[in-house]
Amino acid sequence: MTDKVLAAFLERQYAEGMALARESDLLDLQPGGGPPVQRYLARFHCFLLSRRPAGEIVKTQGATVGIFFDDQYLRRVDPYTAVVWLCRPEFTWHPNISNRAPLICLGRLAPGTGLVDILYQIFEILTYQRYATHDALNRDAAAWARQNQDQFPVDARPLKRRTRQFTIEEPAAAGGEA
Repeated sequence: MTDKVLAAFLERQYAEGMALARESDLLDLQPGGGPPVQRYLARFHCFLLSRRPAGEIVKTQGATVGIFFDDQYLRRVDPYTAVVWLCRPEFTWHPNISNRAPLICLGRLAPGTGLVDILYQIFEILTYQRYATHDALNRDAAAWARQNQDQFPVDARPLKRRTRQFTIEEPAAAGGEA
């Protein structure tokens, strides 16, 4: 790779993405190719909604998304090729994930958006912490979401494990005050 700025960006994305994956019970991140790494498979182990063939909406677990940083990623980005839905679209049940094609809409994806930011956006979409019902990729899911907002989020666990906060308490003085 001759673009040193892109190479440095990609190296930073790898380090930050793998650090997040190590600190998460809900994300496995598999880099592909490289160095520097430009492709990832992100496997989310959170709860999401799916539609069964008979039409029933059910809570399921697990989704895989492909993320690709092409050579022009820092200059321009096509969100529909940068992030690809790799689950069976016909069972997908979310306003911002197509039920006909491998598309997931993150909204406006600016050039240079970091891997960790993309992973959090995907996670928030999967768990219905974030969704848009206007201009939806799945209109049936959008109509359903408007009527069932009381069921969201479908998974309230954080993507990153919370670190424990320890408090050091002063031991009580023996024998009272001096």
